[in-house]
Amino acid sequence: MINGQSKEHTLRMAWKMLIWLLIAQVMVSFVGRSLAPLTILISKDLALSNTHIGFIPAALFLGQSLAAIPSGLLVDRLGSKKQLFTTISLLAISFVLISFSTNFFIMLLFVVVGGGAYAAMHPTTNRGILYWFPQRSRGTAMGIKQMGITVGSALAALLLLPLAKEFGWRPSLFISCLLLLAIGALVANYYQDAPESTIKKASSLNKKEFKEDFRAIIKNKPVLLLSISAMGLQGAQLCLTTYIILFAFEELEMTLVLAGLLLVLVEVGGSIGRVAWGVISDRLFAGNRMIIMFIVTVITGTCALVCALFPPTTHLIVILLTVFIFGFSISGYNGVWMTIIVELVQKEKSGLATGVTITISSWGVLIIPPLFGYIVDTSGSFSHGWIFIAALMVIVILLLKQTTSQSTRNEWSG
Repeated sequence: MINGQSKEHTLRMAWKMLIWLLIAQVMVSFVGRSLAPLTILISKDLALSNTHIGFIPAALFLGQSLAAIPSGLLVDRLGSKKQLFTTISLLAISFVLISFSTNFFIMLLFVVVGGGAYAAMHPTTNRGILYWFPQRSRGTAMGIKQMGITVGSALAALLLLPLAKEFGWRPSLFISCLLLLAIGALVANYYQDAPESTIKKASSLNKKEFKEDFRAIIKNKPVLLLSISAMGLQGAQLCLTTYIILFAFEELEMTLVLAGLLLVLVEVGGSIGRVAWGVISDRLFAGNRMIIMFIVTVITGTCALVCALFPPTTHLIVILLTVFIFGFSISGYNGVWMTIIVELVQKEKSGLATGVTITISSWGVLIIPPLFGYIVDTSGSFSHGWIFIAALMVIVILLLKQTTSQSTRNEWSG
């Protein structure tokens, strides 16, 4: 009876802590992914080409790739609670500096720093989910937490773009950073690490232990292959969120406000997808999450091809439906990806594993959005860019097949 009450109390606490993690994730994404909806105004302010625009998400993810492993290592040793406010503060300060930048390359430098802080949120929150929730409900919990990313992005597109159009992108971004700091302080005060997590975290950093843990994760072929697959998926996701407004405004001849609402729709679709794919993987496929990765990749490639065929006269309903499904797939898979990664390693290495997969996948965002922008600039059409994304998804499917084969082989040998 006492044991049952203890489990019920722990479960209630788990869901309470998930709410705080979700709030933190929403606000970090609201600021960290605010540059996508503001891109069209930033490009006009700084006179940027489509290729230049591609370097903005690339810089953000360069910061992620540099900081993901160190932040993962730190959270494994220090716990999520200690890292939350530090991460939020660094992100807010770097984006305040972006709001004052008048030189594009200096702005990119601050974007890199902000990307490092943004990256630290992934292992910080993922570790919290891993320790608070059992395996049978972890996919759903991770999906809800990951939903905070797309909810924050949707709010940025819904609120920041109209505000920036009215008052300027710099004041709008500055005020957003102040709000992030205030809510970050609240979250850091009320969030608590799981008891098991507190017991298991090491008291100090050990270089030899880190090398052994890192070597073990790099030698984990399913982790490595899935991370390489995520390079293509992450790159495609950032192409969609970075260029959808420009695509709608320049090629589909929409108004700026309506084009901005397409980004909101992408993020709403992604928010629903992050929960839906997690629930589907838990309930329908009994935790076999690789099936979801295949489905998402096929849908993404199909939607990219459909976008390539859109003329300016395309009916609005068709555009809205395609964009929603596009977002539901490519912006909705992240929770499933993260859950697979942390389940492929020991709990004590979950933060480091998250850091490794983000570092590897970030290279996709460093390369693919600028390449997409270059294809659009040289061809004079977004259609060629979308065809490029569809072709990329074929490669991702082949990599996912290799990941599945290697996982099956490991299960038989293990």
